[in-house]
Amino acid sequence: MRPLCIAAGLTAAIASAATAQQPSAPAAPAPPPALEVGAVAPDFTLPGATRFGALRAPIRLSDFKGKTVVLAFFFKARTRG
Repeated sequence: MRPLCIAAGLTAAIASAATAQQPSAPAAPAPPPALEVGAVAPDFTLPGATRFGALRAPIRLSDFKGKTVVLAFFFKARTRG
């Protein structure tokens, strides 16, 4: 049983040494706070597209100020899923 304990300890030591040598990843920025129901959405810009292809100019939410806007997300569009 003694060799097994030494091997396990050696494996743990090697793993911790390898982890210590890797540069740490920068901390991810905090996500923005969630919007409340009925709150005004912040302005954003997205590339526009129609069934005929991509639009030249990006679409801004502020372009539709005073109008009703419905956002639909099809996260599996153009995928195999």
